[in-house]
Amino acid sequence: MDRKHARHRRSIRLPQYDYTQPGAYSITICTYGRMPLFGEIADEAVCLNRFGEMVEECWREIPDHHHRAELDVFVVMPNHVHGVLVLGQRAPGSRGTACRAPTERFGEPVPGSLPTILRSFKSAATMRVNQLRGTPGGRVWQRGYYERVIRNERELTAVRRYVLENPLQWELDPENPMNSNKKGQGRLDGNASDEHRPTPLEPL
Repeated sequence: MDRKHARHRRSIRLPQYDYTQPGAYSITICTYGRMPLFGEIADEAVCLNRFGEMVEECWREIPDHHHRAELDVFVVMPNHVHGVLVLGQRAPGSRGTACRAPTERFGEPVPGSLPTILRSFKSAATMRVNQLRGTPGGRVWQRGYYERVIRNERELTAVRRYVLENPLQWELDPENPMNSNKKGQGRLDGNASDEHRPTPLEPL
């Protein structure tokens, strides 16, 4: 995409929300075309292939590159990643270190912000997967991701349960390609009000 079109493209982040502020965030990132690139579900358990193992490794490495980020529960599914990221307090004058130097489409990257962290993760995982399968420049992820601010312990408990039980619910999961006619059903907050639905953010 050229710079002219990028400047006129609408950002779909939550307006006025500071994505650097401390808190817990529920994240979902899907593969390009929702293809089952990372493995399969067998006997209600995830069986990751080499690509899935690389993605899991990149997710575990997030705190190594972004020191404010802490990992809570997460799972790499055949065609998406669910996880909870916790952003801690920013130390005075501190700056995060990305796996690469990402270029924001709608402005400068903000060290330690949720978009910068997830952009870095997606970039690192894409590079490793493409190196292994010999497809330089190949698409691995769909544009953007879904996030939800976790507001209290009750919500955190519900999100944790949803993430950990995701492999058990694969046959009903709306991200399962076999359930393409069920999009929007079955998610933790799929039938909640607009206030609680995941918000798609900017693309990578």
